[in-house]
Amino acid sequence: MRVGLDVGGTKTDAVAVSPAGEIVGRVRLATGWGPDAVVATLLRAVAALNRDAGIASGEISSIGVGIPGQVEPGSSLVTHAVNLGVDELDLGAALEPQLGVPVRVENDVKAAALGADALRPGDGSGRARSMAFLNVGTGIAAGIVTGGELWRGARGTAGEVGHISIDPNGPLCRCGQRGCIEAFAGGAAIAQRWGRPGALPVRDVFDAADAGDPTAHALRAGLAHGIAAGVRVLVLTADVDAVVLGGGLTALGGRLASDVRRELRVGAAASAFMQSLRLEERFELLPAGSPAAAFGAAMVGATRDPEGVLTHG
Repeated sequence: MRVGLDVGGTKTDAVAVSPAGEIVGRVRLATGWGPDAVVATLLRAVAALNRDAGIASGEISSIGVGIPGQVEPGSSLVTHAVNLGVDELDLGAALEPQLGVPVRVENDVKAAALGADALRPGDGSGRARSMAFLNVGTGIAAGIVTGGELWRGARGTAGEVGHISIDPNGPLCRCGQRGCIEAFAGGAAIAQRWGRPGALPVRDVFDAADAGDPTAHALRAGLAHGIAAGVRVLVLTADVDAVVLGGGLTALGGRLASDVRRELRVGAAASAFMQSLRLEERFELLPAGSPAAAFGAAMVGATRDPEGVLTHG
């Protein structure tokens, strides 16, 4: 039995995966703040899986964790997970003595990319396929899977499309550039520019845009513009079969997807070459409530080679 843990800024999603690859248990818990609280959350999640899914501790063979921040390939050391209050945390050293099984760690977006690829239905061709998982949440990042293998690039930054500038006169990004994809489409950037209190500011922007608010309309249009740019970049650079949109903002569902498809269609209208790429057809939205991130973390935990994670075989 493999356990996968997806650590988010507010929620931790945990799944137990059988040897046949089926999810046999799932729990969601609030994520604690700070290193000690994050470790305690993960221990509680494993205990809850044991209890709710009737899994004995001895049945768990591996644990994988997907977590925001930087993770050195092949290690369990997490750094700069600022949304969790974690500057540096060795999850393997913290969890393995308590749980008695190997713990492997991966960046949350890369883990989600593995899970999203594994859970997508095959096309029946038998050929190796490729996919980019574009995560749209507080920030913007992507993970690329080709032939069932996570592609990291030469220095592990493949897919970091959030800080590609698409408009030198656009809004200031927290990285110091102007007009980055993240400055247009990152949830934190949109909330800051909206500047009005609310528990779900991006949803508020959509609602206000529907009601005719010009500021909200501009922000909503900018969000679609940024995501569409990310889709184009990923297809033009990696030529992936599909770009799957995931992350917190996908809770907007069809409202967001229709905006992005419209932007892709308008952007390709004047270019026969861009039309030939069929970007609308290659764009997908991760289904609501998908366990892709936690499932991918379980796959990370099961591999013996953390730098060569395979989704198949």
